[in-house]
Amino acid sequence: MLTHEQRIASDLSLNDRQVRTTIQLLDEGATVPFISRYRKELTGSLDEIQVAAIRDRIGQLRDLDKRREAIIKSLTELGKLSPELQSKLEEAETMAVLEDIYLPYKPKRKTRASVAREKGLEPLADWLLKQEQSSVEDFAATFVNDEKGVSSVEEALAGARDILAETIAEHAETRAQMRDFFMENGSFASRVVPGKEEEAIKYKDYYQWTEPLKAAPSHRILAMRRGEKEQMLYLDVEVPDDEAIALIDNRFVKNASPAALQIRLAVQDSFKRLLKPSMETEVRLITRKRADEEAIRVFAENARQLLLAAPMGSKRTLAIDPGFRTGCKVVCLDEQGKLLTNTTVYPHNGTAKEAEAAHQIQLLVKQYQIEAIAIGNGTAGRETEDFVRKLQIPDVIVVMVNESGASIYSASEVAREEFPDYDITVRGAVSIGRRLMDPLAELVKIDPKSIGVGQYQHDVDQNKLQESLADTVISCVNAVGVELNTASKQILAYVSGLGPALAQSIVEYRNQHGAFRRRADLKKVPRLGEKAFEQAAGFLRIRGAENPLDASAVHPERYALVEEMAKDLGHEVNSLLKDEKLRKSIPLNKYVSEEVGLPTLNDILAELSKPGLDPREKFETFSFTEGVNTVNDLKVGMKLPGIVTNITNFGAFVDIGVHQDGLVHLSQMANRFIKDPNEVVKVHQQVEVTVIEVDANRNRISLSMKTEEKAPQAKKHDRKGVKPEKRQSPETDMAAKLAALKSKFS
Repeated sequence: MLTHEQRIASDLSLNDRQVRTTIQLLDEGATVPFISRYRKELTGSLDEIQVAAIRDRIGQLRDLDKRREAIIKSLTELGKLSPELQSKLEEAETMAVLEDIYLPYKPKRKTRASVAREKGLEPLADWLLKQEQSSVEDFAATFVNDEKGVSSVEEALAGARDILAETIAEHAETRAQMRDFFMENGSFASRVVPGKEEEAIKYKDYYQWTEPLKAAPSHRILAMRRGEKEQMLYLDVEVPDDEAIALIDNRFVKNASPAALQIRLAVQDSFKRLLKPSMETEVRLITRKRADEEAIRVFAENARQLLLAAPMGSKRTLAIDPGFRTGCKVVCLDEQGKLLTNTTVYPHNGTAKEAEAAHQIQLLVKQYQIEAIAIGNGTAGRETEDFVRKLQIPDVIVVMVNESGASIYSASEVAREEFPDYDITVRGAVSIGRRLMDPLAELVKIDPKSIGVGQYQHDVDQNKLQESLADTVISCVNAVGVELNTASKQILAYVSGLGPALAQSIVEYRNQHGAFRRRADLKKVPRLGEKAFEQAAGFLRIRGAENPLDASAVHPERYALVEEMAKDLGHEVNSLLKDEKLRKSIPLNKYVSEEVGLPTLNDILAELSKPGLDPREKFETFSFTEGVNTVNDLKVGMKLPGIVTNITNFGAFVDIGVHQDGLVHLSQMANRFIKDPNEVVKVHQQVEVTVIEVDANRNRISLSMKTEEKAPQAKKHDRKGVKPEKRQSPETDMAAKLAALKSKFS
């Protein structure tokens, strides 16, 4: 039997040593970012994804072990654990197999089979299962007993069949076979709840929809389940019953004897009453888990791209949270995002108010030496942007900022603690401004589920989603690095090895003792021990520190090595940072040791060339098309600039400045065939799109990124019974529809 390390190595195509060492590091408290960045020699240069996969897989296997131990203990207490049964349990490699083996022995509530057993009919069931050629009626008659509630031969046989039906339904091999059969041959079938056709209009694509379980993509499974949960759709799992029953017959029916006829009846009852409902429940869970995993993966990737969006950097910023009747809340922030002042202007409340608002904005820009203006993209966002741009303020960039989640932040405990004397509108405006300056530093203060890049985040397993998003945020924060002397406790909490408590301690120490002058001073922070320092130090930066390496990603444990390199060349460390020729002259092989190999040495050399470099892309300004502010302003054929806000498996959503994102379907993303939208776009990317359909009733906008005028005409198919590769998806190619319609009149 394979060890856990061997199984994981096989599953992930790694060698045993890589897996064993990684598990050991994880068990010692090392974090995923630390292991992948600073322990490459030990792991064979595994990246974060591989390290996280090992962590998750060993967790699953250990959970399986715990459940196995609990089952063995239960069976031992029941006196039912035989050597053969224990062997089967020990060999079970999945939770499903383990539970199938345990099912016949699992304590359960009263069933038809348990009642029949109480009536003494189990020997009759066992005899029938042998399928001998003897008279069934004669043998069954011996079990007729009024005192036990068996008044006739037929009642005796019915009770025996109940026992057989349960035995068949709990047979481990049969359950495994049926599980595979359902997944291979089953289909989802959805239909609209009668009378709710209008109310359920957003589920119109699923009013009469059939799709194989094995082919159904994540987003459609989640959409149908949501429609069912909202009582707009009926959703069933359909399989060819006769084929399933035939498979079970082949397993249990041995001949054509009268007893075999009873077995056939028991098989039919077992499938329809017990196995089919049980398998339907299981495949719903299996497909939901599969859909959840894919949706969470897509969500996490979107979140990663948004968190790593290009920062504008340290600029004095005026931020506006737009509004019509209640006015626009305005705040001014310094280069570090500190609130300097706030006010409210009313540019949308008449000519006089507009003139007054213009004067106030211009005055604030001058008084606080504003370099950038950030405007939230919510209600009145486009109108406010038009108002500000018409002011034509020189040397000041104007940027629309996605404000998703700003209201969540402004009402949070974090915001109340940061701005106890200001209301939520001021806090929201501050968040908008800071997002422009550094998206990552601001977005970590918000629950990742609220940052506006998901579609079904409230429908998936919330614990799994939270774990995945936490991993994503941790990965992003540590990839960028954190400035120790200016970081909030929220972003410090995501640094490898820290967490909320130590982050709070760091901020308190910084407030009491002033700025950190060197990384080693972290050890003076209460409760921050050697292990936490080891895990965190390399991801923290101190710009302008006494030791220039403190501003880099070089870990303190390697400072002596870098100093040795510099000394061997007859220079100081500073010279290595400034002189490329000097760095290239370092003979790396000379410094290879048991602890440090070429992967780490190459990382050090790369870091010396660009110490503390922010890996995020360069910030670029963007503006929407003037005069296109609402869905009613859109016309088919318009070419518009947009920002990618969300990516799904079936396409990407793009903000074109009309308060409703448009969908670029997968088929409209490029002139070539693509499988994954990430081949073409990423979140926050600037793109040019063409409007190909506007459906005002369903509030849907269809866009294209193709450069050609006309898309190929799509073939029509009947939805029901069509093979998955031929069926048109609910996210229909709108350009193809328009082309087909146009051809009718040509």
